[in-house]
Amino acid sequence: MHKQMKADGDSSVREGERFDPFHDPYPVLPENLITSQHGPVALLRISRAGKRNALDPEMIAGIETFFRYPPEGARAIVLHGDGGHFCAGADLSAIADTSVAAGMHLSRAWHRAFEQVEHGGVPVVAVLHGAVIGGGLELAAAAHIRVAEQSAYYALPEGTRGIFVGGGGSARIPRLIGTARTMDMMLTGRTYGAEEGAPLGFSQYVVADGDGLAKGIEVAERIAANAVLSNFAVVQALPRIARADPETGLLMESLMVAVTVSDDETKTRLHAFLEKRAPKVAPGLDSAPKPATPAKRAHE
Repeated sequence: MHKQMKADGDSSVREGERFDPFHDPYPVLPENLITSQHGPVALLRISRAGKRNALDPEMIAGIETFFRYPPEGARAIVLHGDGGHFCAGADLSAIADTSVAAGMHLSRAWHRAFEQVEHGGVPVVAVLHGAVIGGGLELAAAAHIRVAEQSAYYALPEGTRGIFVGGGGSARIPRLIGTARTMDMMLTGRTYGAEEGAPLGFSQYVVADGDGLAKGIEVAERIAANAVLSNFAVVQALPRIARADPETGLLMESLMVAVTVSDDETKTRLHAFLEKRAPKVAPGLDSAPKPATPAKRAHE
């Protein structure tokens, strides 16, 4: 068990009980999920390289727990995999002989876990390399930013296995790459590489093999430097606004403007810019400005 996520005493949550983050010790994650901290960036590593990081039910429950209760002080999260692959999907041994009811409940468990990734409130950067297949692609699709190494390749082989996507892929992946392309992958087993996949929506960044984690942390640090409430609005509201009808979406946008501009951290940043203590935006990601050092307002 990973000691960094464990408090003193009994850290288990018994069946039927609800975990109380204010009073209960943190639940222990499965040994195949390893956490670490890089300043304000928390890292979650899928560590089951012998199975190409295939996800079993215990790991899915652990993912839900981690993203539901992220480490204290985490302002961004990097999700990555051990060995030569990000994640080759579900551990098929867990579903090969399952019943209809058990299969449905298993799928709903994946839905709950990946819902926490997408809507947990902390921006998530997934670092992709090697196989990003089936449930692995569904997990990656739940992240907000995806950094792909050159070795990454994407596939949805469910059709050849006689099954169907069960981790939210039928909803999230078409939003990234389109329904027709998703259907093609599921029906024919078509794969896409990292370079080919980036302009289609599989990832936002492509880097050389071995550089993915460093780039993922760099991107996460930039995200972590933003105002917390602004990041929360982006990951919580923006996807919902995009799916809403225009009138509802624009009203939600106005509400988010009102909420974010009233935040004390936002006011400090705006005054820093107006007082020329914050750098202006320049072309290129690498020249993105860092936040200004907080200072008292001129009239205080």
